[in-house]
Amino acid sequence: MADLELEQTFAERRALLQGHFLLASGKHSSGYLQCALVLQYPGLAAQLGARIGERLRGAGLCPPTVISPALGGLILGHEVARALEARFLFVERTDGPFSLRRGFTLAPGEEVVVVEDVITTGLSTRECAQVAERAGARVIGAASLVDRSGGTTDLGYPTFSLWHLTLPAWDPAECPLCRQGIPCVKPGSRK
Repeated sequence: MADLELEQTFAERRALLQGHFLLASGKHSSGYLQCALVLQYPGLAAQLGARIGERLRGAGLCPPTVISPALGGLILGHEVARALEARFLFVERTDGPFSLRRGFTLAPGEEVVVVEDVITTGLSTRECAQVAERAGARVIGAASLVDRSGGTTDLGYPTFSLWHLTLPAWDPAECPLCRQGIPCVKPGSRK
């Protein structure tokens, strides 16, 4: 599935929203990708996870474990793990930073790939990777359905995305939509 096909998929599912949005990174934007509207279809989610799995495998990245940040990365991470025949774990927030819960553990030196739905600044991906590293694992790469930074976010390890696009992301103090008095909405899962 090429960028244009994925863009069409998002358009058909009304998952590329226009307005004034507060992103998980704390930045504001005029565009928002509601991946849940695409990933609500299990067959499509499996297909997209398989495509990411192919890209990772093609780069020689076949870890025994895939880890994702909740909530956005859960479905896609699970499908990538299925495609790689890997184990799937997720990190979640409980009154603050991400942590491994529910009895999930990582072995010292265990290789993992972080899978996220959308990368903007890479904040959630980095936080998820830090949890894995604190548990002794070794992050060998990251992947996402969409990289909305246009490929400018450097996570410090190989990163793969199915769709690269550039959507504006402003610090709140510099947001032209705030200056216009347009109300800002927060459609994501981060508090």
